[in-house]
Amino acid sequence: MGNVVKARIVQIGNSRGIRIPKVWLDQLQFGEEIQMAIEPDQIVIRPAHRPRETWAAAFQAMARRGEDRMLDEPIVSKWDEEEWEW
Repeated sequence: MGNVVKARIVQIGNSRGIRIPKVWLDQLQFGEEIQMAIEPDQIVIRPAHRPRETWAAAFQAMARRGEDRMLDEPIVSKWDEEEWEW
């Protein structure tokens, strides 16, 4: 289970909390936000992931594989030809 440390639950305003050793926070490099979840008999703390944070790398990989092309041919309508202005 790795390093085990006992900690006290302390009053923080109207809530209660625990202090996480700085060494652990530095090692985990969580940043400013985390995600917490409850699992049977434990609280799980993970780094918070931002939506779409991996999209840039995925798009670059698609380009390298030649997968970043249109799947269907464009359909040009009368409106596109006569009314649309750039």
